[in-house]
Amino acid sequence: MGGDHKRPVIGEMLAHYRVIEKIARGGMGEIYLAEDTRLERRVALKVLSAETVANTERLQRFRTEAKAIAAMNHPNIVTIHGVEEDGGIHFIAMELVEGRTLRRLIPEGGLPLEEFFGIAEQLTEAVAVAHGRGITHRDLKPDNVMVTPSGHVKVLDFGLAKLVGDSRERSMDGSTVAGLAHVPSARLTEDG
Repeated sequence: MGGDHKRPVIGEMLAHYRVIEKIARGGMGEIYLAEDTRLERRVALKVLSAETVANTERLQRFRTEAKAIAAMNHPNIVTIHGVEEDGGIHFIAMELVEGRTLRRLIPEGGLPLEEFFGIAEQLTEAVAVAHGRGITHRDLKPDNVMVTPSGHVKVLDFGLAKLVGDSRERSMDGSTVAGLAHVPSARLTEDG
């Protein structure tokens, strides 16, 4: 696939999303700012890299991330709008979170205690909801936590999420996840 892999083009459509600009790069692909032309709102599109699409295990990890996040409805966890594919480009359409990552927000001397506890409380609630649904984030770091200008925390990037359960793997609502039952969770992650 390598060189012939299609990438979103700024100003063009990807499904019903108009791609506006690239805003970040992650381990499994790139993040784009886009406009949902059906609902007339801005969203973030997490577009998979050619390497991820070509690798069955990494593509499964992408699907696991989408299912894991979509199953959680919490104000401190990014909202998934859809998992899509258009012209060979696989992507997740998700809530656009405006603000700064926790890494960029924390000054060299640390945060004032009141601000620290406000962030920690919201972060703890998000992680507790995920754990209550049998999901372990496994990549929780300052780069994967956004803080809005009003101080609202959003946990992002469940790309290394692990669904915890018996050999039948369960979805967040308790039903069996057929697509995950045959994929050992230990093989869904890798170093780096």
